[in-house]
Amino acid sequence: QVQLVESGGGLVQAGGSLRLSCAASGRASTRYAMAWFRQAPGKEREFVAGISWSGVSTYYVDSVKGRFTIFRDNAKNTLNVQMNNLKSEDTAVYFCAATLKDVDSVAYHYDYWGQGTQVTVSS
Repeated sequence: QVQLVESGGGLVQAGGSLRLSCAASGRASTRYAMAWFRQAPGKEREFVAGISWSGVSTYYVDSVKGRFTIFRDNAKNTLNVQMNNLKSEDTAVYFCAATLKDVDSVAYHYDYWGQGTQVTVSS
């Protein structure tokens, strides 16, 4: 089992920045690929960014490319995403997720999920 706990959400003005973190515990030494998803009210959960176990490979949804950066620190068992130039459409609950498989944009391929952290961007 792996437990994931997100932090760093909050309220920010459009154009501002936030950094989300996800702390992993439990079987954190296992080689998991990880990702950030988000879910806005009335919408399906959406893949935002993913990263391989080694951190070498990263993936982004087109809408955040050039604005978000995903990175991880395996020594500290943490996953992060730096979000710059935030837009009102980035408003959502953000979830971190882990999978024993390769990074995938499909939510049900992930084995473990955090509880989520709210990000609200005011225009």
